[in-house]
Amino acid sequence: MIQKDKTYNLATFFCLYIAQTIPMSFFSTVIPVMMRQENFSLSAIGLLQLIKLPWILKFLWSPMIDRHALTTGDYKRWIFSSELIYAALIFAVAFLDFHTDFYTIVALIIVSFIASATQDIATDALAVLSFSKQDKSMVNSMQSMGSFGGSMIGGGVLLLLFKQIGWNSLLPCLALFVIIALLPLFFNKGIRIEPKDSHERAKKADVLYFFARRSIWKQIGFLFLYYSGLIGTLAMLKPWLVDLGYDMKEIGVMSGVAGTFVGFLSSFAGGMIVRRIGRFRARILFSVFVLAATLYFLGLSYVHPTTALLYGGIFLLWGSYGMATIVVYTTAMDCVRPGREGTDFTIQTVITHLSGMLMAILSGKIADHTGYHGLFFFEASIALISLIYILTVFRKETNKI
Repeated sequence: MIQKDKTYNLATFFCLYIAQTIPMSFFSTVIPVMMRQENFSLSAIGLLQLIKLPWILKFLWSPMIDRHALTTGDYKRWIFSSELIYAALIFAVAFLDFHTDFYTIVALIIVSFIASATQDIATDALAVLSFSKQDKSMVNSMQSMGSFGGSMIGGGVLLLLFKQIGWNSLLPCLALFVIIALLPLFFNKGIRIEPKDSHERAKKADVLYFFARRSIWKQIGFLFLYYSGLIGTLAMLKPWLVDLGYDMKEIGVMSGVAGTFVGFLSSFAGGMIVRRIGRFRARILFSVFVLAATLYFLGLSYVHPTTALLYGGIFLLWGSYGMATIVVYTTAMDCVRPGREGTDFTIQTVITHLSGMLMAILSGKIADHTGYHGLFFFEASIALISLIYILTVFRKETNKI
């Protein structure tokens, strides 16, 4: 693959990941804020994380995509069809009112997330197959940067625009953007994959066979724990800022724009760090950053923090999250089986999503019963357990790239 094609391919994947992330980030940001302003309980806001359930269940249909997608054209058709459905549903939500059609809006968002989850399965599999081993970290960076870039736009920039132009005007533009983000893939003729061996095509039972490997269980434990010290804090950050007296515009700037921009930059830095120091040391280093972030927020909960202190915590939180994603994606790609790339990578990302969803729901319960002090103490404890797990379970891992 010549350098020009490689750069174009990386840019193509960046666009695909940012297209799936922007709407999800927007809905996940604006709805909790609106719910809190309408005096919904923190427990109810935590339960809203269930709208991401399709991203937890997508492993159920990932073997179907692996089985029927044999060529680059097959993967492109899956991606195009899924994203067009995604855009159409976003457009439909624009005509509904948040106050009177709340449950219909939630239902349509869930269906739209099924479409985006399907796109993600096909995109991840194509990414695994179309890049060489030495270039995997590069596409991991594009994957993470696309996600954080989408979060920055969806949870920050669009939150500011939402306050200015409203729900009905913003969502059609969002649907149009999703379609436009498909254009690089449509015109890209340089993405090529090796023909699949018919004997290695995925089966439904491959989801179960993934767990039959003894060597995979330490990775599963890692995936389940690694984000847990961050997700609860991230899930309750915006409601906490509301309770501290910040309005939607200020929250959009602090977390949605500034925070995710730090995540965007740190995910690129994370890719470089993993390439330089190896997976084992990167696991340890990034988990230390996660622990530091949780301890910082625990300290903030005992004072009335200034805006500067909050920015410091938000930068540390999103920065550690951005770096952590790279080592998660890189190690997940190491664990895929031939012919089951989409299935195996999906299973591993589902584990992180499942862990995140459970922690987000639990964080609302903990915050309701113990306050933010109890929540941040719990998060710091989980982060410490994660660090101990890595030091114990992966201590014999060689420092290879």
